[in-house]
Amino acid sequence: MAVYVGRRIVAAIPVVLGLSVLAFLIIHLVPGDPVQQMLGAHATPKTVAEVSHRLGLDRPLLAQYLRFVSDAFRGDFGRSITMNQPVTTLIGQRAVATFWLLGYGVVVALLVSVPLALWSAVRRDRIEDQLIRLFTTAAFGMPTFWLGLVLALLFGLRLRWLPVGGYTSAFPELLRSLTLPAVTLGLSLTAILIRTLRSSLLETLSSEYVEAARARGLPERRIVLRYGLRNSLGAMVTVVAVNLGFLIGGTVVIETVFQIPGLGSLLVESTLRRDYTLVTALTFISGTAVVFMSLAADLVYAMLDPRVRLG
Repeated sequence: MAVYVGRRIVAAIPVVLGLSVLAFLIIHLVPGDPVQQMLGAHATPKTVAEVSHRLGLDRPLLAQYLRFVSDAFRGDFGRSITMNQPVTTLIGQRAVATFWLLGYGVVVALLVSVPLALWSAVRRDRIEDQLIRLFTTAAFGMPTFWLGLVLALLFGLRLRWLPVGGYTSAFPELLRSLTLPAVTLGLSLTAILIRTLRSSLLETLSSEYVEAARARGLPERRIVLRYGLRNSLGAMVTVVAVNLGFLIGGTVVIETVFQIPGLGSLLVESTLRRDYTLVTALTFISGTAVVFMSLAADLVYAMLDPRVRLG
């Protein structure tokens, strides 16, 4: 297991370095002078030169990149140009809301997808299975922003069960304020989870060792839960980890729709303000988080299925 873990960590290093290159080049791919873009057309050449020197943009490109990597791996991303605060402080303040939203959304997705996938696999090709597959097809075609607006109109404005915007860190208001955005985020993941788990369950339940368990007279419920679901969790863990990257991107839309002060809304604000220091940090941190989530999924998969690490 230690050898497998070491190999996965070594494989993740070049990916993180590649992300650092892409994040670093964002500010240099902007047409024209990025500092002039930040300060506006009325900025004087002296002001542009001062800000360029403060950001280190007047140094050679390689020297700028090496400094960026060195500072980034020490947790120092500089100061926000427009907010005049350390970037790590701004991200730390906004990250809590995004983490709660992502965690809540994944819980919603699992609570919906696992029972439906089990029921669909057990009732294969029957009316229940057809309806669940129709639901997943419809869920695939729902844009996140449209689903969020529909939920807000129905449960927030018409029924007045839940708030349609805002965020509070105190329980239980935290759960109430994040319920609609978490359901929106979770339903965007539910369709692929149902299909993945259903396919894995059907493959597992048709295997020889499951047929042998049936021949021994074991209850069908025990076979489905102990043999089918347990041996299908590995594929589901991988799908959740891979799609968490898309969920992080989805928080940009959801946090904007529901007015949640998280990393997604911070990215939108920093982009509109042309705060490239903050945009660069958010891009690198988000990409690195996706890499480490994929690494964690591989490790969990190896723990669930010894064939992975032995292979």
